[in-house]
Amino acid sequence: MSKGERISQFVRELEGDEVNPSGDVATHPFYRAFFRCWNEQRYYEAHDVLEQLWLNSDTEDDNFFKGLIQAAGAFVHLQKNFEHPTHAKHSRRLRPAVKLFELAEKNLSRFGPRHHALDVLALVDVLRATREKITDSDLKVNPWSPKTAPKVELSPRKN
Repeated sequence: MSKGERISQFVRELEGDEVNPSGDVATHPFYRAFFRCWNEQRYYEAHDVLEQLWLNSDTEDDNFFKGLIQAAGAFVHLQKNFEHPTHAKHSRRLRPAVKLFELAEKNLSRFGPRHHALDVLALVDVLRATREKITDSDLKVNPWSPKTAPKVELSPRKN
């Protein structure tokens, strides 16, 4: 089974829908699954799910998808650092997280204020605030925890 097939199966299990893409990104099962995984603090899976949509789409949304994937990747780093703060590799994940936050902010900010039912500006604010907490501490403080993990909801309003 290919990675794409595994991801499609994963999305079917998550969403309970047939993975049948429509023309509307906001209702696409992979897009919805990204936010569900994000809100369940499954950032690595969120990254994988959206990567499949991004790699299999030829749209003007490339940087939008890339920014969301980078944001999820940054939170993977913070989560691993939180879970294993003294581990040789995971203890050094704050700097790469900051770099991914910067890239995500750059890629997403051009799509604000709203894009595909997402309040892009609110998400960029969360990314910036999280990045600044890390950089203001000279890369010593990880502000992420399971209790403070940000949630991202899609708006029912079309845009």
